[in-house]
Amino acid sequence: METLKTINNRKSVRKYTGALTEGALKTVLLAGEASPIGMGKYGDMHMTVIRKKEILDGIERAANEFFKTVNGKPLYGAPCLILISTKLTGTPMDRVPYSNAAIVAENMHLAATDIGLGSCLIWGAIMGLNNDKELIKKLNLPDGHTPCCGVIVGETEEKFANRTIPEDRISISYIK
Repeated sequence: METLKTINNRKSVRKYTGALTEGALKTVLLAGEASPIGMGKYGDMHMTVIRKKEILDGIERAANEFFKTVNGKPLYGAPCLILISTKLTGTPMDRVPYSNAAIVAENMHLAATDIGLGSCLIWGAIMGLNNDKELIKKLNLPDGHTPCCGVIVGETEEKFANRTIPEDRISISYIK
C-alpha cells in the first residue's frame, strides 16, 4: 500500500483468528525498530513480544482488577502483544519517552495494516499491568524500564477499506 492509503485504511481490530506467522511478526517489529526516538536514545526503549497465554491472561486479569470489570477481554483474543517499555525519570521530561513509545506503537500498527494484519494500540491494559509487580517480574524487563503501551497483532478476517476522514476532526490553527 502507499503510505497515505495505509494510514487511511488503518483501524483498530478487535477480532483475531489466533494466528501470526514469524515473518509477519518480524515485519511489524522492524517497523518499530525504524521509529524515530528522541535524542537517539534507542537504548532506553525495549519491546517484549508476548505470545504466552498465561502472561496474556495475566495482563487481562490485571486490567480487569484495575478497571474493576469482570471478564473483560482488553487484548481481544489477539495471539500476540508487543509491549513497549522505556526508562522513565518521574519528571515532566517523561513526555519524551512516552511519545517515543507511542511512535513505536503507531509504526507497528501501520506496518500491520500494510501487510493485512489486524492490530490495535493498547493503553488501558498496560495501566493494569503496571499495578501487578509479580506479573511485571515475569516479563524480565531491562532494569529501569516501565511498560508504557503495546500493540496487539494477529491475523483477522476483517477487511481494510478506504474511509472518509472528516477534515475538521481535529481543530487546526494557522499562524502566518
